Amino acid sequence: MTAAPTTTAPDRDPDEEPDGGTGAGPGDGTAGGRGGGPDAHRDDATGTATDTGPHDGPDAGRDDGTGVGPGTRPHYGPADGPDAGRDDGTSTGTGPHDGPPGRRRKGRAAPKPEPYEDPFDHDTLPTPPGATATLLRSLLAPLRARVVVTTVLLLLQQAAVQVGPLLVAYAIDRAVPAFRQDDHGPLIAVGVAYLLCSAASGGLQYAFIIASARVNQDVLLDLRGRIFRHAQALSIDFHERYTSGRLISRSTTDVESLRELLSEGLQELVTVILSFVYISAMLLWLDVGLGTVAVVSFVPLYLLIRRYRRRAGRIFAVRSTTIAAVIVKFAETMNGIRPVRAFRREAANEAEFGVLNRRHERTNGDALLEMARYVVGSRLVANTAVAGIVLWGAHRVASGSLALGVLAAAALYLRRLYDPIDRLGMFLNSYQSAAASLEKIAGLLAQTPSVPEPSVPRQLPALASEHPGREVVFDEVRFAYRTGGEVLPSFSLTLPAGQTVAVVGSTGAGKSTLAKLLARFYDPTEGRVLLDGVDLRELPVPELRRGVVMVTQEAFLFSGTVAENIAIGRPEASREEIEQAAKAIGAHDFINALPDGYDTDVRKRGGRISAGQRQLVAFARALLADPAVLILDEATSSLDIPGERAVQRAMSTVLRGRTAVVIAHRLSTVAIADRVLVMEHGRIVEDGPPAELVAGTGRFADLHRAWRDSLV
Repeated sequence: MTAAPTTTAPDRDPDEEPDGGTGAGPGDGTAGGRGGGPDAHRDDATGTATDTGPHDGPDAGRDDGTGVGPGTRPHYGPADGPDAGRDDGTSTGTGPHDGPPGRRRKGRAAPKPEPYEDPFDHDTLPTPPGATATLLRSLLAPLRARVVVTTVLLLLQQAAVQVGPLLVAYAIDRAVPAFRQDDHGPLIAVGVAYLLCSAASGGLQYAFIIASARVNQDVLLDLRGRIFRHAQALSIDFHERYTSGRLISRSTTDVESLRELLSEGLQELVTVILSFVYISAMLLWLDVGLGTVAVVSFVPLYLLIRRYRRRAGRIFAVRSTTIAAVIVKFAETMNGIRPVRAFRREAANEAEFGVLNRRHERTNGDALLEMARYVVGSRLVANTAVAGIVLWGAHRVASGSLALGVLAAAALYLRRLYDPIDRLGMFLNSYQSAAASLEKIAGLLAQTPSVPEPSVPRQLPALASEHPGREVVFDEVRFAYRTGGEVLPSFSLTLPAGQTVAVVGSTGAGKSTLAKLLARFYDPTEGRVLLDGVDLRELPVPELRRGVVMVTQEAFLFSGTVAENIAIGRPEASREEIEQAAKAIGAHDFINALPDGYDTDVRKRGGRISAGQRQLVAFARALLADPAVLILDEATSSLDIPGERAVQRAMSTVLRGRTAVVIAHRLSTVAIADRVLVMEHGRIVEDGPPAELVAGTGRFADLHRAWRDSLV
């Protein structure tokens, strides 16, 4: 039998000052163990304070006039002294953490700590600088050659397009006068050249669209795959803080924003840039004065674009978050449709959804308003510039300092120069939306698993016996969630190979956290969890998942057949092995009775079969996996009596020879255990064989007595 864990208490609070008045010392109150949470000892009325131990949250120990804060929890660990926990104004108590009598704070309350704000709640993942640019480069790097070919096609297409006004100028100034002199050659040559340029422009445009579409689709295919693979690879604590609705938004709405930019926006941007370069050069070549005025007219346009980018960038960042909130609410409501209908939450949910939907609508309206301001401003600048240049050019033509063909070509070029400005606005709209979305995606992909793969992996040693079980050791383990206080104080525990251990205790005692550490869904804050002497952090994930399997309270089945769901335990298993596992569990008969037997589609979440049947399928899956350590996390708590008995028979088969940790709310489940651990507030307060603990006078005996009385 492993002794109950020991804990080491810290020193008393250094903020305590001598005072002649009454008041509990730093160890008094209800907890005689480790020091309190951040606000332990704070009092608002009487000057007394309670030490709530390591489990308390940020407001633990806050006094409302009674001297007992809302976070107070009793402590059953060995650190309690005979009078520890006494707080009656006399400042007595002999627990090892009691401070000198008559000490309290000097007339002031302890400062209230800043409340913890998780950035995940605001959909703002911590992102390293340059993550967006790095992501974009990594997406385009494998397609570099195709991107170059696509760019060359667009350059040639724009060159063919921009030759047209030059041909018009030549026709007006040279070909038409020659035609009047019965020289038809120049005009015919201009017509043929214009036709060839148009045909080349169309062909090159077609080739560009095909090439760019393939590049775009390959980028999006790669990006969606990265999001899915990375989301699966991230640790459980990430998914408990970052909702599935946000992940759906990243892989759908945000990727769609990038698709719009790649499919339409980039072509518009490149067209505008090339047009500006080509046309500016042509105008300067045709006439320096006209060209200079045209180029200068782009200064106010540049200022408009800069202002639009700055304002729209903030709006689209908010829009990406608001649409994610809409998707989260929708997914949450549909996933919980049964309790929604049972508790008549339709109206309340509709009101909450309406608030989120209107917020998204307002953000979209703000984006459209900024777009409208840009379009109106850019058209005003463009039309004013064209009108001024044409009037000035006409005056010069009249004075004989400018050829009519040059003015005609300049007017055509100016329209081609300013016409894409509206399309540039559409590009900027797509760009700001895609930039905000890409930043969100880059933030997601920049997250690293809190349970990483080992840098130098080790393999488990060969089994010491014919049984599959392995020894489990918790070595000075302490655990605290990153968003809250300490859950498991420092403890040590050994589970011999092949032993079945039941863990019982009230809700919040730390039972499931213990199981998650053993499954390595989390790593301990301090200490080690060993499997046959190997730290779980040194095992590669495939090796760990083969050795440790967890069956949860809600047996999750995927859409697909019964056989496919059982085969998840060992995908390479044959059909015969799948059926043998089901027979050993006692699930074969009900599976054969299904319409298509093992090939019956259980549909979403296994909704086609009952909860007890889903649990039997989960046990067959675990048996097929043949793990060394099996964790059953309240696997029978949601079943009726017949279902529970069927699952208990299956449990006896699955657990035979394996090391097992059974988290139990129903004490009937404990009957199969070799050993029982009773947990209270993260500490193991009782440890022993079930019969021995039932015969005693401790916490488990009380629980067993209450359970037995409930059956009468």
